[in-house]
Formats: sequence, structure tokens, C-alpha cells
Amino acid sequence: MTKKKLPLIAAGAAVLLLLIGSVAWWQGKQRWEATDNAYVQADTVVISPQVTGYVAEVLVRDNQRVAAGQELVRLDQAEARAALAQAEANVAALEAAVHNVDDRAALGQAEIARASAGVVSATAQARLAATDLDRYGKLAKQGWVSPQRLQSADAGADEARAAVAQAAAALEAQRRSTAALGSVRDQTLAQVEQARAAVEAARINLERTIIRAPVGGVVGGRAVRPGQYVRPGGAMMSVVPLGQAYVVANFKETQVGRLRIGQEVEISADAFPGQRFAGRVESFAPATGSEFALIPVENATGNFTKITQRVPVRIAIDPGSPLAQALRPGLSVEVKVDLKSRGGVNFAQSGAVAASPRHAGATGSAGR
Repeated sequence: MTKKKLPLIAAGAAVLLLLIGSVAWWQGKQRWEATDNAYVQADTVVISPQVTGYVAEVLVRDNQRVAAGQELVRLDQAEARAALAQAEANVAALEAAVHNVDDRAALGQAEIARASAGVVSATAQARLAATDLDRYGKLAKQGWVSPQRLQSADAGADEARAAVAQAAAALEAQRRSTAALGSVRDQTLAQVEQARAAVEAARINLERTIIRAPVGGVVGGRAVRPGQYVRPGGAMMSVVPLGQAYVVANFKETQVGRLRIGQEVEISADAFPGQRFAGRVESFAPATGSEFALIPVENATGNFTKITQRVPVRIAIDPGSPLAQALRPGLSVEVKVDLKSRGGVNFAQSGAVAASPRHAGATGSAGR
């Protein structure tokens, strides 16, 4: 009798275990959303020179940790220093030219004063000559002065009036010449400012011969050596900010509907078996990963096959997690999002754009 019941008991136990497993799977499916299509990434900075030149010294080694602002590479500074010295000499020459214009302007003011005095003197001489002419004219009518003397007085008066006109013309010419120095000074000052800008550019180029780390991190991919000729834009090395790594998890489009920003995430890395890292959902990508491919997929073809797309989700790593600083960009990880944890904006809301009142009014008017 007992032997006959054993198969029934075994079958019942199997059904019970299957039922328990199904319930556990269903509960886990309701609480967790997971994917193994996830990788550690960081905002790696590629170090490139901004000026051309020969590498004089490389100050860091491969895999060395550096701080922000630390010197990485020094280029030969001979040409940059010469260019700076030439620019500074040009500024000094132009500033001397400005002082020369100022001196000429001061001399011009003195010349204007002298010409003004000449006008006053000539005017006084003209009044005296006119008075003499008037007096000699009256005496000539009375027969006391000869006609020759009267003619001489008349010629002297004409000469005095001409002298006044000449002095006035000389004064006006001097004033115009001095006024022209103002525009010359303005032009020279503009050249001084241009030369100072050239000095600043030369100083910047000199400073750029010392290449510094823009961020703190670890040096990787060092491809520069002393004596190498480098050009702007050429990659010399990379600085990886290990302490600022994050995870990009590519969830299926059928999974992202239940994800929310701020939900807790459990991260496990293949490089650290048994270790768990805490994180949280930070943001959703604005498009699927295929849209950012070098050659996007063209679906408007006759041989279309529907493929489930994946949406990149950025996950921030809790810096307080053990070994969080040890995660390297490129490592494979698995992530599990706790759907029961509190979250904010979901995937649909993150892409919604509220219409402004102006747009809403325009829409309403069109509807009417």
C-alpha cells in the first residue's frame, strides 16, 4: 500500500515545488526588472594639445592617478616664448608711438598759441596802418602831405591787412594739423589694443605648452613620447574619472514601462563575484540604442523583421557602496531594478513636453 502511494506523494511534492517556484518567480517578476545587457561607463576625457610643437617632457605614467590641474605633458616653449617677446616689443613700440603723438599734440598747441599771437599782432599792425592812412588822407587834402606819402600809407595798410589774413590762415592750418593728431592717436591706440590682444594670445599659447589634467582620474591609453611632434586635436592620452563611473543598462522596450527615475537598483559585476553595488535609476535615453548607431537601421524595406528594441537607462552608482571606486568603464554588469521602491517620473512622463499657454491658445484658436 505504501509503495503504491510513493509515486503519488512524489508527484504531489513535485507539483507543490513547481507551484512554490512559480509563485516565487511571479513575485520576483512583479518586484524586479532585470537585464544583463549593462556596462560600466564614465565621462572619459581625451587629452589633446591646443598648439603644435615637440614634446619636451611627459610627466605621467600609464595607469597613474592624477588630480585636476596636474601637469601631464610639457611641449617645447622656445617658439612660444619668442612669439610672446615679439608681441610685447610690438606693444612697447606702439605705446611709444602714442607718446610721440601726445608730444606732437602738445607742440601743436604751442604752435596754435604762437599763431594766435601772430594774428593779434598783425591785427594791431593793420589797425595802426589804417589809422595812418586815414590821418595822411586828411593831411593830403589840406596839402600838408605829398601824394607819394599817401600812396605809401595806402600800400602799408594793404600789406597790414594781408598780414592779418596770412596770420589767420596760419592759425587755422595749425589748428587743423593739431586736430588731425587726435585721429592719429585714436588709430595708434587701436593698434595698441590689437597688439595687447596679440600679447594675450601669445601668453595663452605659451601656457598651452603645459598640458594639464582637466579632471581627476587615472591615465590610460598614453600614446605620447618625448620628442614627438604633436598637433591640435591629436589624442595623447585619456583620463578616466573612476570615482564618477555610472552604469548604462539597455532594457527592452517591453521593460521600461514600469521603470521610474529614483528607483533603487541592485548591481552585480562579473569582475567582483558575490559583491553587490547599490544604485538608482537616474535618467532615460531620448531614443533607442539603434538610433545612435553609426549606420541607423532602415526599416522601410520589403524584408522588414520586427526586433525588440532596447532603451539605454542611466543608473547612478552609490559612492558609498563597497568597491564602487573599483568599477572600470567597459565592465559587464547585471542590474535589477526594485519596482517596489519609491520613484518619481516614469518613462512616458520623462519624454512628455507640456504645451505652453501660447501654444495652447494657438491650438484652441485653430480648433474654433
